[in-house]
Amino acid sequence: MTATPAPTGKPNITVNPYLYFGGRCEEAIDFYKKALGAEVGFLMRFKEGPDQSMTPPGCGDKVLHARLEIGNTVVFVSDGCCDGKTDFQGFSLSINVPTEADADRIFAALAEGGKVDMPLSKTFFSPRFGMVDDRFGVAWLVIVDRSV
Repeated sequence: MTATPAPTGKPNITVNPYLYFGGRCEEAIDFYKKALGAEVGFLMRFKEGPDQSMTPPGCGDKVLHARLEIGNTVVFVSDGCCDGKTDFQGFSLSINVPTEADADRIFAALAEGGKVDMPLSKTFFSPRFGMVDDRFGVAWLVIVDRSV
């Protein structure tokens, strides 16, 4: 399969994060709806999947696959194997917002029940930047990006 070139000559390729919540996906969806204004574009539970042999025991009502729309970004989420494990290491999600008030509001919402790694502050590259791990262990970079 060949990617179709975009008008700029670059391939029309999109990379989307896919987060696995080990059985807490519905809780995560509700959290991101409240904290980030995420909207659910699609949600399928294991019991609705085409191959029931792939459903972990006791996980019929858990999320097999969901599409969250956060602004112009799509994040895919799932309960995965429903094993109770979440291990978000080696990456961060960067959320770029237009105003300092947006940064303050979103940072506070993500920090609720989480851990602040770097408080929001002025930096040489942004009037407001901070780092926080949310209650699920997902690392976020919140930035007022002047190029947005």
